[in-house]
Amino acid sequence: MRQRQKVVPRARGRVLEIGIGSGLNLQFYDPAKVSRVWGLDPAPEMIQMAQRAARALPFEVELIGLPGDEIPLGDASVDSVLVTYTLCTIPDTTAALRQMRRVLRPGGELIFCEHGAAPDASVRRWQDRLNPMWQRLAGGCNLNRAIPLLIEAGGFRITSLDTMYIPGWRPGTFNYWGTAVSR
Repeated sequence: MRQRQKVVPRARGRVLEIGIGSGLNLQFYDPAKVSRVWGLDPAPEMIQMAQRAARALPFEVELIGLPGDEIPLGDASVDSVLVTYTLCTIPDTTAALRQMRRVLRPGGELIFCEHGAAPDASVRRWQDRLNPMWQRLAGGCNLNRAIPLLIEAGGFRITSLDTMYIPGWRPGTFNYWGTAVSR
């Protein structure tokens, strides 16, 4: 939750949140900066949970039951795209990131917070060993994705990037967070 508190308040204007899940991020949006949030998630049970979390918010929230590579919004229609702990599970991250880039207005930002490939070779080896089993147990989550490379492959240029291990199990706790813009 501390990582979410760091990144979600950066969102502004019309926001598209990819992988809204149960709506954990909704409490961290700054209502003075956000006018609307579209929340995208392929899981109907998550959309129902997010609907409950969205009820008392002072800005409009529209929830859409689709995956990240099927964004039903117009070109250049959002000011910010937010992804938190989502790129690890999207099967085709490049296609999804290209869709995010398509809907982002010129000058808009991709705001991200993700776990992924650790910088330490010994931890990375464990991530690689555990990943096939972890994917099956954790709903398709990948421990070892190189998040900055994925973001760049999707057509973005990273403008700020911070990294660190957050407390917990080292193979699953190396975090990347920051912002990116369209190239």
